[in-house]
Amino acid sequence: MDNHHKIVALGRERGRGTPARRYFGYSTILDRQAFEEWRGQHGYADFDLPAGVVAEAQGVDLIFDFPSRFWGGRVAGLIEKPGASVWGLLFEIAGADWAVIEHKEGAVTGMCVPMPVRVVAGGETFEALAFTTRPERRSLEGPISAGFVDALARGATEAGLPAAYIDNINERIRAT
Repeated sequence: MDNHHKIVALGRERGRGTPARRYFGYSTILDRQAFEEWRGQHGYADFDLPAGVVAEAQGVDLIFDFPSRFWGGRVAGLIEKPGASVWGLLFEIAGADWAVIEHKEGAVTGMCVPMPVRVVAGGETFEALAFTTRPERRSLEGPISAGFVDALARGATEAGLPAAYIDNINERIRAT
């Protein structure tokens, strides 16, 4: 466990009885192995990520704009981009568990901020929250993390995201 665990424990307590939130996960949270490792390292054995449904966030695109020491290079956030879209999973997260998602996504540590997104899942449109790089922490310097891209592609495959989307991510990375 790390020192953020107390912050999350307080957030979970405050969140008890509050409504569930829709969360759009598009990154390493989709990689079950990476998520389970993170969950174990941070002491969240009592948290289970609920099943998600395949969804497409519209009007946004991936941008590799956060230099991560953990991943050894830049990792992805979201940027508004008309006509673009990002695939992921739409989850319903219990109010008491929202603080765990904030920790996983880096909001607790100040790396990321929540970003409202419009997603289409099962032919219906929903409002959800995703997470993206905090504006003052964005940087396009340095290489994109190969390990992160591997986890991103592995998670996208595990989640059943469209093969063309996964291929597009890999092509974009090779082009940089």
